[in-house]
Amino acid sequence: MQPRIVSILGVGLLGGSIGLAVKERIKPCRVVGYGHKKATLDEALRLGAIDEAYGEPGRAVQGADVVVLCTPVGAFAEILRQIAPVVEGALITDVGSTKRSVVKLAEAILPQPARFVGSHPMAGSEKRGVRFARADLCDNALCLITPTDETDPVALSDVEAFWKILGMRTLRLSPADHDRRVAQISHLPHALAAIIVQAAGAESLELAGRGFLDLTRIAGGDGLLWRDILMDNRDNMRVCLAQVVLELQEFVSLLEPEKGEELRQFLDRAAAKRARIGRPGDADERGM
Repeated sequence: MQPRIVSILGVGLLGGSIGLAVKERIKPCRVVGYGHKKATLDEALRLGAIDEAYGEPGRAVQGADVVVLCTPVGAFAEILRQIAPVVEGALITDVGSTKRSVVKLAEAILPQPARFVGSHPMAGSEKRGVRFARADLCDNALCLITPTDETDPVALSDVEAFWKILGMRTLRLSPADHDRRVAQISHLPHALAAIIVQAAGAESLELAGRGFLDLTRIAGGDGLLWRDILMDNRDNMRVCLAQVVLELQEFVSLLEPEKGEELRQFLDRAAAKRARIGRPGDADERGM
């Protein structure tokens, strides 16, 4: 595919990185950005992540060949309503970390047949803001694509081609399967990282070293962004947390003098499971 204009709605870390990657890999192509903060738009322009900036989504998508929603998922409904009258024919996707609600919103709000396909690039960091954007952020990362029975097959192929041009691998999942699986390997770790930080006493935090910082790095993410994600996927989160409670109860039961060998086996099983991540044949799990 060869878009002439790509519209990025939300120019933070990921939106800015997509803009930089588009400008580097798709030429000639103009990148238009939307944001509700002028300072953010000005910084995105200065960094070269976008070529034009607008404070209204409807203006930012006019004439676009590709539209990428990069705001928190809680803002999607209003943005979709604003762009619906002016995006006919454009390929529309998103970077949201939940997919069931996003796909339903798009199918309900956008005029049908819409060229919308849900996407979730498994790329990013705990850092916030366009100032941390990088053109190579998506290189070799996995992008989950979530078509439904209503998805236009040409749009599906075009979305996959778009992400591959930006250097990503793609994997198709249903929206429900996406939310269930990503809850386990993305949403749950973020919640647990936040819980671990909250559980640590101030005096103990003064001693924190590399291990603690590595384990809790993602707790530094944007609270508003993660609130929307966790609330939107709360049914799967409850299932995940219930399983964690069971694992914690088992772990507590192993902290008895006579169960030292069972404790070692528990830890060894976890270490072996961790070591399998990223091995050949595990491609559908890498990057999540």
